[in-house]
Amino acid sequence: MYISKFVTPEIIFGTGSLNQVGECCSRLGSSRVFLVADPGVCRFKWVEIALAYLEEAKLDYRLWSDFSANPRDYEIEEGKKLYNKHSCDAVLAIGGGSAVDAAKAVAILSTNKGQIHDFEGIDMITEPLPPLIVVPSTAGSGAEVSQFAIISDSKRKIKMTIISKSLIPDIAVSDPLILSTVNSNVTAHTGMEALSHAIEAYLSLAATDMTDIHALHAIKLISASLRSSVASQVDEAAKIAMGKASLHAGIAFSNAVLGLTHAMTHQVGGLLDLPIGTINAVLLPYVMRFNLIACVEKYGCIAEAMGAQTDNLSTREKAEKAITMVRELARDVGIPSGLSELGLSEEPIPKLSRNAMKDACFITNPRDADEEDIINIFRAALEAREGV
Repeated sequence: MYISKFVTPEIIFGTGSLNQVGECCSRLGSSRVFLVADPGVCRFKWVEIALAYLEEAKLDYRLWSDFSANPRDYEIEEGKKLYNKHSCDAVLAIGGGSAVDAAKAVAILSTNKGQIHDFEGIDMITEPLPPLIVVPSTAGSGAEVSQFAIISDSKRKIKMTIISKSLIPDIAVSDPLILSTVNSNVTAHTGMEALSHAIEAYLSLAATDMTDIHALHAIKLISASLRSSVASQVDEAAKIAMGKASLHAGIAFSNAVLGLTHAMTHQVGGLLDLPIGTINAVLLPYVMRFNLIACVEKYGCIAEAMGAQTDNLSTREKAEKAITMVRELARDVGIPSGLSELGLSEEPIPKLSRNAMKDACFITNPRDADEEDIINIFRAALEAREGV
């Protein structure tokens, strides 16, 4: 019997939609909101505006921004203590993937006993979470609609993947105006992260007709708009398109899960304390090269979604075109060509490869891989050579 599930939060999208946050929190029954915002977002006006809307709705709040760009386990513990100390009853996150991951992790610990490490893996959450509202500040992580949270284990130096439908926010409020304060470098890396979400979801062993629709539309939007979004902070059409792309990619990977790119990325990110989007952007074409033989026809569909003219190409030529176009897009927006540029060396690769095989995202990769395969992909990406 074939069974699939497809879940999303309530989604509010549009320029100026940040004005909905007070009403959203009230509608979910909150009276005391735990507002999680990363330090970067706090430097701009968005948190200040959100607080005004909370006050307009006559809601108390506690602002927390004391966490790293890659939230660590011990920081989540401190966040939970603050949540409990102020008797909060809902979580509102404003920021990029780090803020949303931190918010989700605090929400877990607010109602579930144990440490955040106890929830690593799939469906380890047993108690319902408090209401969760998310306002993304970047077009990339898709965390505002996903069932994922990524938290750094400070002792093992890896990124823990927590997957549960309990982590899907109740409401996602996506306001493209917020993207106008994101610099070109972050725009590029988060945009490529969204592309990796869409491509890996489309190729996933758990992909369905529903997830394919969202994944391919995200690929199309990103290919058409990321360059423009990187080139100009005030290109509103590009920001709207990338905001939509992040949502579609997030919906796709939340339901279809991901693949080897993310399984490998989580290991490098934990070791080097780098953003997931940056590493994803570098690794994606190398993993695509490895996975090609498992889904040649789907690669052709990716190339077409990216705008390739494929009428006179063979199936294999179409597939190769997809990898070429991903490389070209990455190069155009300033993504490094190899992992050595991010500071990775040869020495930890065997350990990283072993750990990647234990990552939950590896389960749905379309091609089987053993430790030696992953080592070879890492080495190709380290040396910036195309063959795997």
